[in-house]
Amino acid sequence: MDRSLTTVILLSFGLAAVSYGILAAFLAFVARSSEMGRRAGAMLVAVGLSALWAVFGAAFAATGQPFFWLAGAIADVLRYGGWYVFLLLVCRAPNRNPGSERVFVKLALLAGALVVSGVLIQLAPPLGWIAAEALQRIHLIHAVGMIVFSLVLLEQLFRNTAADSLWNIKPLCLGLLGVWVYDLYMYSDALLFNRLDVDAYSIRGYVYAAVVPLLAVSTSRSRDWVAKIRLSQKAAFHSASLLFAGVYLLFMAAVGYYVRYFGGEWGRALQIALVFAAIMVLGVLAVSGAMRAKLRVIVGKHFFRYRYDYRDEWLKFTHTLSAQESPQAMYLQVIRGLADMLESPAGSLWLREPSRLLFTQSARWNLAGVQAVEPADSSFCTFLRESGWVVNLEEYRCYAKRYEGLQLPEWISEIPNAWLVVPLVIGEDLIGFVVLGSARTAVDVNWEVNDLLKTAGRQAASFLAQMQATEALLEARKFDAFNRMSAFVVHDLKNIVTQLSLMIRNAERHRDNPEFQSDMLMTVEHAVERMRQLMLQLREGATPPGTPVGVELEPLLQRILRAKRSQGRELELEISENLTTRGQEERLERVVGHLVQNSLDATEVPGRVWVKLQKQGGLARIEVGDNGAGMTQEFIRERLFKPFQTTKQAGMGIGAYESSQYVQELGGKILVDSKVGEGTTVTLLLPLFDVSSRSDLRQEAA
Repeated sequence: MDRSLTTVILLSFGLAAVSYGILAAFLAFVARSSEMGRRAGAMLVAVGLSALWAVFGAAFAATGQPFFWLAGAIADVLRYGGWYVFLLLVCRAPNRNPGSERVFVKLALLAGALVVSGVLIQLAPPLGWIAAEALQRIHLIHAVGMIVFSLVLLEQLFRNTAADSLWNIKPLCLGLLGVWVYDLYMYSDALLFNRLDVDAYSIRGYVYAAVVPLLAVSTSRSRDWVAKIRLSQKAAFHSASLLFAGVYLLFMAAVGYYVRYFGGEWGRALQIALVFAAIMVLGVLAVSGAMRAKLRVIVGKHFFRYRYDYRDEWLKFTHTLSAQESPQAMYLQVIRGLADMLESPAGSLWLREPSRLLFTQSARWNLAGVQAVEPADSSFCTFLRESGWVVNLEEYRCYAKRYEGLQLPEWISEIPNAWLVVPLVIGEDLIGFVVLGSARTAVDVNWEVNDLLKTAGRQAASFLAQMQATEALLEARKFDAFNRMSAFVVHDLKNIVTQLSLMIRNAERHRDNPEFQSDMLMTVEHAVERMRQLMLQLREGATPPGTPVGVELEPLLQRILRAKRSQGRELELEISENLTTRGQEERLERVVGHLVQNSLDATEVPGRVWVKLQKQGGLARIEVGDNGAGMTQEFIRERLFKPFQTTKQAGMGIGAYESSQYVQELGGKILVDSKVGEGTTVTLLLPLFDVSSRSDLRQEAA
């Protein structure tokens, strides 16, 4: 070995020996002065073995004696064993259940097997059991396996540590991760090229010495190492994934070695191609949702007594629901929250409309839209409301007798891969249900799954009901604010009237006074400006008195036409026949006039605005259209016809809401078709009122 390289190795391992010796002395002092427990004692052993390993490495560099090389190799294996013991003790939950205890025992047995086999591999050549050349490849594979297992334990420690204890554990995790990743690189390189990189080995002591400050910081932060650890299914899943990846890479490395060995002059090229293909396959498996789902099911089935970590599931689901503010976002999160529990990739939410006893599809995720509606008193909804069961559609097709009294609606057969129907029940009331698509992997829908989904469905129902109640309360508060604003406006108008009345009383006495006349003009101008500002704030919203009567629509539309012409705007009026509807003429004129004014405001001259009146079945059809700015579908769906929602800069959003409410009171409805940049068509459908001489109702006529 080159003399300069020998010096580098001596200094490197000497520095590591001194650093770990100081850290071991510090841990021994702390252990003597406080109650550290088994965890800190295990760390002291691991640090002491690390110092011993560094001493043997430095001694071999200084003397070249094979004994020190063998002692250093055995100390290296035992050092990893010491860290195994420490990590297992820290990860072991104080109040462990039988499932986590089984996992702990399996990990401890695997750690012991790795350490014992590692020591035997090192002792086999000097004891004459087997030649060193034959064990070289096995030694490298075993070294990579020990490192992968170390990373699995470290990853489990980090993921299972509570948030308030992460500050203590982060330096330790970062330090151990750094040295083990470096070892993984060094041994993987040796495994691929069948030789140890001497340069990488020479600075190994420097790398280990560099992380000692991190270990010391973590030790000073948490001397008793009570890290509030719990073994969760999430951590077990990630650990199993990491372990699978490590075993897979080890297997592919071994295959690559034999491909290179038997491949002749093409061996190295084939080895590189195989390694690249192995990494690509691992990447595909890592991003595969179906693969993750299968692995999660395997971990939950074989390592835990129960399939779900209920605390994590409940916290995650509650956080998902409470993090959303808008109704549409909440709808999607309800679907995704329930779907994620069973690895389902799709779903749709059906909610009951407040004004009608119908359920409609309110949101969907990766499923096609369904236009059908489901009556609230149907057999399907009655079964969901009375039983509260989660309906397994696959089970229903095979064994329908279990769901006695259930009749599936026709629209559910139109949903591809429909799998489960989860009722959303609050109290005894069914407010909606969620249809989930088939899972990415086979999932046994047993009692545990049913209980979890029923409970989560009730939680989602309470959130949705609270959101609907909050929206109603906010709407009521907005009207209350509007009423308060009206009171303020009336108060200001009273002050203005008082001011003008006082001015009129003094006008007779001071009519010849130029200064008074000037002040009077300024006062009147100021009062007019104030009243104009008040009118901009307050829009007409009072309901005129009187009972509904027959209203002729042709004269009503003609009056609106003349009024708009007087304002300098033209309308295209097309009337097929004079129709009569039931209502209050003043309010109907205001509703239609509001729609016409909206079209005029949205259409610049010389754009078209038209009004058509015709009969459609038993309804009067009034169409108000324009080719103006138009509205987005999002605005129509979420904001149009809601109070205080408008696209106008000076509008209050009261007119459209009042129009919609009044038309619904009359038994009619409003349809809107709009495209941005192309225009808007609003259609009013009003019940016809047949006028006859024998009718008890009178027609309001001229």
